[in-house]
Amino acid sequence: MSDVVSFEPRTGEVAEVVAPETTGEEVDRLCAAALAAAPALDELGRAGRAALLRALADAVESRRDGIVTVADRETALGATRLNGELTRTCYQLRLFAEVLEEGSYLEAAIDHAGDTPMGPRPDLRRMLVPIGPVAVFGASNFPLAFSVPGGDTASALAAGCPVVVKAHSSHPATSRLCFDVMLAAAREAGAPDGTLGIVFGQQAGADLVAHPAIRAVGFTGSVGGGQALLRIIDQRPDPIPFFGELSSLNPIVVTPQAAAERGEQVGRELVGSFTLGAGQFCTKPGLAFVPAGPDGDRLVDAMAEAVRGTGAQVLLNEGIAASYGRISDGLAAAAGVEEVARGGDPSGQGFEAVPRLLVASAGDLPHEVTEECFGPVSVVARYDGEKELFAALDAMPSSLTATVLRGEEETDLPLAVSQELRTRAGRLVYDAYPTGVAVSWAQHHGGPWPSTNSQHTSVGTTAIRRFLRPVTWQGAPPEVLPAELTDDFRGIPRRVDGTLKLPR
Repeated sequence: MSDVVSFEPRTGEVAEVVAPETTGEEVDRLCAAALAAAPALDELGRAGRAALLRALADAVESRRDGIVTVADRETALGATRLNGELTRTCYQLRLFAEVLEEGSYLEAAIDHAGDTPMGPRPDLRRMLVPIGPVAVFGASNFPLAFSVPGGDTASALAAGCPVVVKAHSSHPATSRLCFDVMLAAAREAGAPDGTLGIVFGQQAGADLVAHPAIRAVGFTGSVGGGQALLRIIDQRPDPIPFFGELSSLNPIVVTPQAAAERGEQVGRELVGSFTLGAGQFCTKPGLAFVPAGPDGDRLVDAMAEAVRGTGAQVLLNEGIAASYGRISDGLAAAAGVEEVARGGDPSGQGFEAVPRLLVASAGDLPHEVTEECFGPVSVVARYDGEKELFAALDAMPSSLTATVLRGEEETDLPLAVSQELRTRAGRLVYDAYPTGVAVSWAQHHGGPWPSTNSQHTSVGTTAIRRFLRPVTWQGAPPEVLPAELTDDFRGIPRRVDGTLKLPR
């Protein structure tokens, strides 16, 4: 059995041994405990789980300095970024407490018995219930918000589902620390034993997904990693839902009017977006469509200047650094692609990457530039007229986001571009950049394959929908119904005999 090691990406050196890899026997014990905890977690009710989520947020917040210190040591993301991420993480937990209290997520509906054009109808009452224990896979690039205390965990617990987290190898010490903090808080809040569990190691992750107690999987990572887990799921006697956030190019279209009005500003902002966090965001703009001609030239010149002024950046782990070097070299070597700027030289220590700016013609884009490259590189595709632009957009893979940068009061071209991109993106962004993802009721963080394989988001309140399933009670006596489906209950929005009834 191997040890799980924490590295310092700034130096490439081992920081500490965190834990042994989790054995198959321990995975089985944790999954059995999660299964046993599921009824009691559901019975806490919406108020009890809301209190639990707030207790977890308070506990993580109380350990802010220590968590940020450990996370910075093993991710090199910096204290400013990580403090912001911890704030977001606690906000997510508290937001799902509000979701529970508001209650519309249950989709509660009552159809009383009566006559219909199809004949007599029985009494029918429907709402969503917890799906069961959930496996959550932490993401490399968000050691807090998409990891042990992250949105998948928060939404699953809110739904009433125990969670077993597979700690990411990029930040095992952070994962262990957050888990310990949360476990103590969960126990103090009255959550049943087995509500939270954690495993370490690749084989443990595979064993987790294969375990019969696990009823759904939340995953943020590469297409290859997601497909490997899907193969395991397909081999189960009872395949389960897999909610994967996988790969995204996030194209940006700069209209000719926008380039003419603020081309240099857009150029600088684009570089800021694709180098943010060393380009390790799932929403990083990997391809920007910029018009041909002098206005577009000034925009690209501003991008090149900004890239040359950006130093080498530290990546999360050795594997990501090696992959970045290989893929970005392949992009630069592709037919018709020119490298127009590089960032500062690396120091030779740790897992570093040199920012790169590449340019190609939108009329003859090689397929390589339509694939995601994790790290600080972006391709500018120069388009000569709308016909060439729309032909190139038609060949784009689906993404989490698509962005339109418009001129002042410009509508016609942005509308046409929006209609083209809406079929292949989950979030359309205007006159801003996609790298920030607000956590809210209206947010969607998903898109057609290969960005995700799910219609339900991993960010925002509808993330809870992934871990719920519908049940209908037909002709049920009142004493067997959930409180939310009894006639006299008025605490949440419900649809009664086809009419939406608000709480009072």
